[in-house]
Amino acid sequence: MEQHVMRHFSETPVQPHSVSAAEVIPGDLLALSEKDVAGDRWYVVMHTVPETPELIRVTLRPPLGGTDRDEVLGRARQVTVACRRVDIARIPEIVSDDLGTVEFRDGDQVSVLRVVDPEAAEVSYARRWGTWHRAPAGLAEQTVSDEELRARASGDARHEYVVRHRPRAAAEPSVRGPRRVVVTGLGALTPLGAGVGELWEGLLEGRCGIRELEGEEFAELPVRVAGTVPVDPMELLPRPQARRMNRAAQFAVLAAREAWQDAGFDEAGTRESGLDPERVGVCVGAILGDASVLVGGDRRLREKGPRGVSPLTTPMTVPSQAASQVSLALHITGEARTVTSACASGTEAIGQAIDRIRYGRVDVALAGGAEAVVTPAIMASFAAMKALSNHPLGSGSPSRPFAADRDGFVNGEGAGFLLLESEEHARARGARIYCEAAGWGLSADAHHMAAPDPSGSGVALALRRAVRDAGGRIADVVHVNAHATATIDGDLAEASALRAVLDGPVPVTALKGHLGHLQGAAGGVEAVATVLTLHHGIIPPTIGCEEQDDAMGLDVVTKTPRPLPALGDLALSNSFGFGGHNAVLALRRVG
Repeated sequence: MEQHVMRHFSETPVQPHSVSAAEVIPGDLLALSEKDVAGDRWYVVMHTVPETPELIRVTLRPPLGGTDRDEVLGRARQVTVACRRVDIARIPEIVSDDLGTVEFRDGDQVSVLRVVDPEAAEVSYARRWGTWHRAPAGLAEQTVSDEELRARASGDARHEYVVRHRPRAAAEPSVRGPRRVVVTGLGALTPLGAGVGELWEGLLEGRCGIRELEGEEFAELPVRVAGTVPVDPMELLPRPQARRMNRAAQFAVLAAREAWQDAGFDEAGTRESGLDPERVGVCVGAILGDASVLVGGDRRLREKGPRGVSPLTTPMTVPSQAASQVSLALHITGEARTVTSACASGTEAIGQAIDRIRYGRVDVALAGGAEAVVTPAIMASFAAMKALSNHPLGSGSPSRPFAADRDGFVNGEGAGFLLLESEEHARARGARIYCEAAGWGLSADAHHMAAPDPSGSGVALALRRAVRDAGGRIADVVHVNAHATATIDGDLAEASALRAVLDGPVPVTALKGHLGHLQGAAGGVEAVATVLTLHHGIIPPTIGCEEQDDAMGLDVVTKTPRPLPALGDLALSNSFGFGGHNAVLALRRVG
């Protein structure tokens, strides 16, 4: 309405002319003084009423709209009119927004119109960094404070200005709520072999993938066993491509491709699969990725000088290379994220991907973990911490989760990935659904840089949060895939938390006797195993636990696989890391 009035006024220039107050009539454009004329301060006469024989009451309204004011004028008083008549029906009555009690926020907008000036244009301001800036961008920079805007909407200024406040738009509430997320593909490269088939068969058969480390660089180490991948990833990838990746990224690409194809997508990537690349994401957990690249670069620097260091050393060292290479391999442009939270990294990466799909950021995501840290320096460091097992090969697995004779973990490497989708996306394309990725939980011990909180309270918090996030109850939990690294204190803390949280005995299994501890990849690989447990209804046994520590007080599945209980539908996959990082994934079987 204001714009229409302004166009009307702009057709005829103002021609000031002095008259007596007794001569003014409704529709006149009037200024009360020469100062008002000079300041472009005009009013439209809306109504006149005789007050006394000498006085007249004049009701005035700003020409661009606003609130009325009454002036009692002597009939002989000289005022100025603009020599133009205005249709008073076209002058809107407008009240400024009350800004006195408004709590301004960055992103708010305010428009200011000087309604007493017939030629005025509305000025808009946007609040950024606590100050109002003239909008749109590109105009001469003008800033206004909160106090100045409030002043223009109050007191005498309310007759001169109309101020409108438009709060920052709130996020539209979702009518449907968060989307349900399902697992439609699995991929793994582990010490039990290449592929999910080798992993699952090895777990059910109770095979151990821990082996002696060969090579001169390991010869002097106090511990020389690890869970190493028994195939060379270089032989499974195009050599030019493989040479530009570190070992962890090679693992990641192979496992991610397996999960991608297992979900029914074209091996060539997103476009060939009929997907929008911008609606697909990658989220990978890693601690270091591949420490050997940086160690090798440092060695070549000392041996051959700066010219001996490869230009690929830096891009192949960063932990984010695995996510980057998966993105490149399948042309995924939605996002490529990396999570680093010690040995909880893989599980947290899956949890973050669940939320990215739940809340509509992407529709499809490859999520898991990849790690390759079986290097002399890392092995020596773990040994110096007294964290590694000293049990020899040949007497069962050196890694003995929950066992009375456990004495430390076994370092390992590998990768495990889930292909996650929104349920509607998966069902629309007729995908096979393994299970629902129902929820996840995080917590922090805030206890020690390496040792867990012996009370297990942080672990218990993550467990409860995962069940709650899944919309379930503790009574719904039918299985726990435990983190159980076979360290003295770690297993005790986890067992304490499980006893405190679970509603009665629940079958628990731990896979590090088969695999060793795959570090940042552990959560990804163990999530794959938990999905298969739900899908097939079979719990793999824990190997290395010939005699359970009585202090555990858990129903640990040992020796042979066990059928999954019929009642309940949630399985939990636990991951805990140095520094008190706790992450728990909740998966739900589908009927």
